[in-house]
Amino acid sequence: MKRFINCLYKIVFGRTLIIIVMVLLQMFVLIGSFLELRSFFPFIWESMNVLGAFLIIFIVNRDEPAEFKMSWIIPLCLFPVLGALIYIFVVGNFSGIGLKTKLGRRMKETKGLLYTTKETKEAIKERSAQLKGFAHYMEHTAGFPAYHESGAVYYPVGEDKFADLLAELQKAEKFIFLEYFIVERGIMWNAVLDILKEKVKEGVEVRVMYDGMCSILLLPYRYPEELRRHGIKAKMFAPIVPFLSTSQNNRDHRKIVVIDGKVAFTGGVNLADEYINQVERFGHWKDVAVKITGDAVRSFTVMYLQMWNVSEKGSEDYESYLKDIVFEKPFYHDGFVIPYGETPTRSTEVAKTVYESMIESAIKYVHIMTPYFIVDREFLDSMRYAARRGVEVSMILPHIPDKKVVYYIARTFYPELLEAGINVYEYTPGFIHAKAFVSDDISAAVGTINLDYRSFYHHFECGVYFYDHSVVAKVEEDFQNTLCKCQKVTADYYKKLPLYQKIVGRVSRLLAPLL
Repeated sequence: MKRFINCLYKIVFGRTLIIIVMVLLQMFVLIGSFLELRSFFPFIWESMNVLGAFLIIFIVNRDEPAEFKMSWIIPLCLFPVLGALIYIFVVGNFSGIGLKTKLGRRMKETKGLLYTTKETKEAIKERSAQLKGFAHYMEHTAGFPAYHESGAVYYPVGEDKFADLLAELQKAEKFIFLEYFIVERGIMWNAVLDILKEKVKEGVEVRVMYDGMCSILLLPYRYPEELRRHGIKAKMFAPIVPFLSTSQNNRDHRKIVVIDGKVAFTGGVNLADEYINQVERFGHWKDVAVKITGDAVRSFTVMYLQMWNVSEKGSEDYESYLKDIVFEKPFYHDGFVIPYGETPTRSTEVAKTVYESMIESAIKYVHIMTPYFIVDREFLDSMRYAARRGVEVSMILPHIPDKKVVYYIARTFYPELLEAGINVYEYTPGFIHAKAFVSDDISAAVGTINLDYRSFYHHFECGVYFYDHSVVAKVEEDFQNTLCKCQKVTADYYKKLPLYQKIVGRVSRLLAPLL
C-alpha cells in the first residue's frame, strides 16, 4: 500500500502527469485533425482510403510474422484513413532513424574487436555439426563470437547474485560499467551506490546507464546529475519526453555489469528491492542471473560501450578497455560461451533465433522459465513440433502476475500447448521473472529476453548461450527445484479459469504484437 501511495503521489504531483497529459493532448489533436480531413478535404480523405488499400497489399508481402500483419490489417480495414496514417507513423519510425544511424556507426567502429580465436574454432570443429553451424551464424550474421576460455556462475535467486555482485564491485581496480532497465533507490541500489562512490574516490572509472522509463515513477528526472556530483558518469537511455515518438517504444531492457573487463553479470535481476525479495509485490520473486569470467567478458564490454556512445559525440577509445587484461588464474576448457545482444535497429532476430535453435535441435528435452508467453505462430510451431516428435517440452510461467492483461494473453495459449503435449506449469509461490532455457544437458541460455514480442522485436536485450559447459547442469538443477514449487496446468484447470480472463486475453492477443 505504501508503495502504491508513493507511486500515485509521483504521478499526480510529478513530471509524470505532465508527460501523460501532453502525450494525450497530442493524440487527441492528431486524431481530431485526421477526422477533419473528411469535412474540409474530401479529396485527400478519398486518397487516404486508396493508400490504405495499397498499405494492406504492402503489409501482406512484408517479411514479418503473420500476427504483425493481422494486427495492422484489421484496423486498416475498419478505419482506412486513421489506420493508414498511424501505420506510416509507427512502422516508418522516423523518430528512430537517428537511433539506428548512431548505433550503426558505433557498431562499425567496433567491428573487428570481437572475433573467435583460431584455437576456439578448432575446438568447435571437434564438436557437433549443430554447434559448428550455430557458432558460425552467431559470429558472421549476429556478430557475436564463441569463447572457449571462460567460466560462469549461475544464481538461482536474485539474492545470490546481489551478494556476489557487491563482492566483485569491491575488487574493481580500473572500471565499472552498469547498464540496467530498472534502478530504484532502496536496500539493493543504495548498497551498490555506496561501493561506487568509494571506488570513484580510489580512481576507478564508474559509468551508470539506465533506461529512461525509470524517470516516470522510480527516479527523479535529473538523477544522473546527482550521480555525476559523486564523480560517476551517468545517463538515461532514451529519456521519456512529452512528445509522441515511436522511438520511445525501444527500451533498453538489458542488465549488464562489467568490472575491469574480467567479470560480467547479466540475467533478469534489476537493481530494485523486489528482485532480492526485500519488498513483496507479487509473492516470492523468482529470478536468475549469471556471472561470466574470462575472455567472454570482452563481448559485454563492447556491447556496453556501443550503447553508451549512442548519445555521445566523438569516438571512444574501445581498445583501452580491452587490452592488458590479466586473469589471476587460467581457465580450463569448460565448454563454450557466446554472449549476445539484440537490438530493434537491425533485421536479424538474434534472441529469437537462439531460442528456436535450442528447440529445433533438442532430442531429449527443452526446459523453459519465462515470465511472459506471447509468441508468433512460427515460434509456437517450433515448440509443438518438438513435442510431437518425442521431445519433452516443459515451461514454467508465473501463477501471480505482474501485468494482468499480459498474463491473460499467455493463458490463451494453454489449450494449444497442452494439445501438442507440452507441459505447462505455474510457479505458485509468486512471480517468476527468470529467462532461462536448457536443453539435453548440453546447452543453456540465460539473459534478459522474455518470450514475447517486446523482447524479440522492440527492446534492446542481451543474454549468454552455453554449450557443453558445467553451468548447463546448474540451470537444469534449478529448473527441477523450481518445478517442485509449481502446479501443473491441465485442460480442466484451463476450463475453470474465469470467463472474463479468457475474453480479455483473446481480444488482447489480437493486438499483442503492437503492445
